Amino acid sequence: MIRQFLVLAAAALVMSGPAWAANSQQEVMKSCNAQAAGKKGDERKAFMSACLKGETPAPAKAMTQQEKMKACNKEATGKKGDARKAFMSECLKK
Repeated sequence: MIRQFLVLAAAALVMSGPAWAANSQQEVMKSCNAQAAGKKGDERKAFMSACLKGETPAPAKAMTQQEKMKACNKEATGKKGDARKAFMSECLKK
């Protein structure tokens, strides 16, 4: 009687293991997916891969001067004259 109980208890533990692991993996996937919001393509793939492995994803590479200029120009839309010059100067220093 005790032996049967132990066998059933052991079987229950073995069977509950994968279900627990799946829930844990689902939570990790859900968390990583939420953090990846806004990322696309190769950037998202790299982020998700690192996140699911439990690694801290590498920080985004610094912008080149050309990329900064493009981003600042986009933000300066509508500004003219001295206001645009001042804005661009500050933006490019960041």
